[in-house]
Amino acid sequence: MPQTHHLADEQHRSHRAGWLRAAVLGANDGIVSMASLVIGVAASGATASSVLVAGVAGAVAGAMSMAAGEYISVSSQRDVEIADLRIEAAALEMRPDDERDELAEIYRERGLDADLALTVAEQLMAHDMLGAHARDELGITEIFSARPFQAAWVSASAFAAGSLVPVLAVALPPRSARVSATAVAALCALIGLGALGALAGGAPWKRAAVRVVAWSSAAMALTYAIGALIGTQIS
Repeated sequence: MPQTHHLADEQHRSHRAGWLRAAVLGANDGIVSMASLVIGVAASGATASSVLVAGVAGAVAGAMSMAAGEYISVSSQRDVEIADLRIEAAALEMRPDDERDELAEIYRERGLDADLALTVAEQLMAHDMLGAHARDELGITEIFSARPFQAAWVSASAFAAGSLVPVLAVALPPRSARVSATAVAALCALIGLGALGALAGGAPWKRAAVRVVAWSSAAMALTYAIGALIGTQIS
């Protein structure tokens, strides 16, 4: 009987890298920064309304800051990519044979013999000259290409969503429990976020959860200590 061959059904996750990085960064920053902020303000002895106002204002400001920061930084990355592509396009127009040999050398370094490397370079350049050099010489691909608007709105939305956890946690419980309730809620959310981000990216979730909890605990402990110190000095 003839053998039936099936294409490999592989679930790669590299295409998620751009938005997943922005989402995890935004949500993590929203939880950590807002939890640290409201814990610090609460530790100073501020009233519940003052803590809530600080949390809401911080959430709005943080989301806008994340959007602006991500857009600017990723736009800078995109500008570099565009500049490199322009340089490569000019080189291809002026020295196509040299660029073909350069591409063939890349393939030889990857293990192809000289004749095959040259043939591959010629055929790829005939199909998409700039695309072949962008991918194999510059490392610019469609999957990892910078997307400023995507990074901006994903990170801002994730920050706003993440900040809701500590803001609600500090507003709902009585005054004596608001610091501990906020810390517990934030750490639980961070564990879940770390695990979710790791699983979405195909990485071990336990290491990610431990990493995020360790750094976040340090941030909240530091702001609590500062808030308590300032509150003591003012009172």
